[in-house]
Amino acid sequence: MNLVTGATGLLGSHIVEQLRLRHRPVRVLVRRGSDVRWLATQGVEFAEGDLSDKAALQKACQGAQVVYHAAARVGDWGPWEDFVRITIEGTHNLAEAASAAGCDRFLHISSISAYGHPDGEGIVLDETAPLGRNLHKWSYYSRAKVQAEHDLWAMHKAGKIKLTVIRPSWLYGPRDRVTIFRLARMLREGKAKILGDGENRLNVVYAGNVAECAILACDTEAAVGQAYNACNDGEMRQSQWMNMLAAALGAPPVTHHAPYKIAYTMAFLLECFGHLFRTKKPPMITRYAVWLMGRRVYFSAEKARNQLGWKSAVSYEEGVKKTIAWLREQELAKPKAEG
Repeated sequence: MNLVTGATGLLGSHIVEQLRLRHRPVRVLVRRGSDVRWLATQGVEFAEGDLSDKAALQKACQGAQVVYHAAARVGDWGPWEDFVRITIEGTHNLAEAASAAGCDRFLHISSISAYGHPDGEGIVLDETAPLGRNLHKWSYYSRAKVQAEHDLWAMHKAGKIKLTVIRPSWLYGPRDRVTIFRLARMLREGKAKILGDGENRLNVVYAGNVAECAILACDTEAAVGQAYNACNDGEMRQSQWMNMLAAALGAPPVTHHAPYKIAYTMAFLLECFGHLFRTKKPPMITRYAVWLMGRRVYFSAEKARNQLGWKSAVSYEEGVKKTIAWLREQELAKPKAEG
C-alpha cells in the first residue's frame, strides 16, 4: 500500500494518478470536508484526518510500505504558526507514525526554496548546496521547509525512517488551483510583466513529471538517504515561458518589462505594510514571487536524471496544452456549479 498526503493538491494528485496508472494500491489522507471528487474517480482508499491528528496518522500508516508526503502549508503569506503546525510539526508527526508502523520508505516532498534565496548571474546549484541561504525575514514557507527537512534527516540518521527527499520547483499542471488562475487573468488582461530582460532560465516543471521522479526514487534502493532536485523539464527562459502561456490562452504577447531590483524593493515595502497591519490577504507581489520569476541562479536536476534515469515524459509544450485545457474546463464548469 502507498500512502499519499496532500492528495487534493497539485503534486499529491499527480502522485496518486501516476501510482494508479501503474496499478498500485493507494490510500490518501484527507481532511474532513475536502473536495475529493477527482480522487473518488481514481479507485483510492480514503483515510480521514490531518497532520496534527496523531491517532489518524497512526491508522493511515498501518500496512503502508511507502509514504509519499506531499502535504504542507503552501503559499508565501500567512501566520508563522500555521507553517509550524502543518509543515514542521505535521511532518514530524507523520514520520513518527510511519516509523512506528514499520513503513519501508518515506518520500518527502520539499522544495528548491529550501536552499534559501541565493542569486547571481551564471550560478548553477545542485543538491550539494547548503539549505537555508539568504532567507528573507518573512519567508515562512521556505523556513518551514528547511526545518522539516532537518528534522527528517535527523530521524533518518537515527535509523527511524528510510528517507528520500524530492525538491521540485515552480509546479504547474492540471489541478493547479494556486497559480494558474491568477496568472491567466493577468495575461488575458495584459497586466503581466517580464522581470528584467526575461532571458534568465526558469526552474519550472510539470507536476506529473515530478510525480514520476518520486516513484522512481521509491523504486530505487540506492535513493535511500538521497535528495533530488526535480525542478525542470529542460531549457526554459522567463520570456519564453510567459509567451508560451499567453499563446495557449489566446492572450496578447507579453511585451512589458519591469526592472528586477525595483520589483523586489516594491515587494519588500508591500510585505512591510502587510505585516505592520497584519493583513490576511497577501500583497500584490512578494519578494519570493519576484525571486521565483526573475532570479538568475539556476538549479540542476542532473542527479535525478543520472541516478534515477528520470526523463520528463511531458514536454513544456504538451504540459502547457494540458494545463490550459484543464483551466478552460474549470472555467466552463464554474457557471454551472454556481447556478
